[in-house]
Amino acid sequence: MNQEINKLIYKVTHADGSGSCFYLKPYNIFVSNYHVVAGYRTVAIHDNDRNPYEARVVVVNPDLDLALLAVDADFSHLPDFQLASDEDPAIGSKVRVAGYPFGMPFTVTEGTLSSPRQLMGGKYYIQVDAPVNPGNSGGPIINDKGEVIGVTVSKFAASSADNMGFGIRVEALKQLLDAIEDLDRSEFHVQCASCDELISGDEEYCPSCGAHIDESVLATHEMSPLGQFCESAIERMGINPVLARSGHNAWVFHRGSSEIRLFVYDRHYLFAVSPINLLPKKNVEKVLDFMLDTDFYPYKMGVSGGRQIYLCYRIHLADLTEESSERIMNNIVGLAEKADELDNKLVDEYGCEFSLYSKTEG
Repeated sequence: MNQEINKLIYKVTHADGSGSCFYLKPYNIFVSNYHVVAGYRTVAIHDNDRNPYEARVVVVNPDLDLALLAVDADFSHLPDFQLASDEDPAIGSKVRVAGYPFGMPFTVTEGTLSSPRQLMGGKYYIQVDAPVNPGNSGGPIINDKGEVIGVTVSKFAASSADNMGFGIRVEALKQLLDAIEDLDRSEFHVQCASCDELISGDEEYCPSCGAHIDESVLATHEMSPLGQFCESAIERMGINPVLARSGHNAWVFHRGSSEIRLFVYDRHYLFAVSPINLLPKKNVEKVLDFMLDTDFYPYKMGVSGGRQIYLCYRIHLADLTEESSERIMNNIVGLAEKADELDNKLVDEYGCEFSLYSKTEG
């Protein structure tokens, strides 16, 4: 199991940021934090090979800060991820925190259990000294047997101390999982904090006990006009924009073999960038001559970081008007098409390598 942890832990992305989640095979469900997916009914999850899947948020419990996600895909090939017993793990026992800190690639950090029952805000949490950072939220805390003992909630805002991370205890997760046996996975549900009833749709009050449901739990994210424009361009490329979301006004996806990054920089510029190839280690004159002698307008080609070749398109947001929007959208779509064409040309004709960000298989 220790060698297969990376197969079970996925990155969660949407228009407001990213977090982590993990797969529980017996339930065919992904577990994350409520605060990771708050405001969304649909998010993207990405495996360690950067393959994206559209995930529905099917259950949230804001009081426990837990969320369950369902994906219409076959994950039967994945191994089991066992949940630990409800018994308190021993202080000083070894733990691992796994996830995608800061949206970076998959990472595992090790440490020890500082407290199995740290009382904060009227609830008990696991406290660990393993490094925990934003983006780890929703990932598992794992004991030395490879079992899940908690769900990482990153650092509490009130705590700025290093070597202090927290997790939701496993029995709280089991409480939520016990309620989903007959769950309609096509709908969004809120678990009532008072009676544990699963409430579907947008009910303001629990039909079982009458408890009020906070309207913020039912609110959904509204895309800005700029976001709608960018996602329309992505849809024209045949890409599901939900799977491309990578934070506020940021999208990352592959068109063919090329990675495409669409983002706002410095609040004034919209960039479309593709890191297409690496310069060859020898005999670079030929490819440099090609780059200098070719007119790539409206795009620019350059080299960054020593060997990284990129194709770029930039506009000032003030230039994005009703009259220019169609032209700009076509240029964004055209950059993705040009990148997918050029990366193969530079490999075949000029001896370049594909970029480390390229996707040349699958």
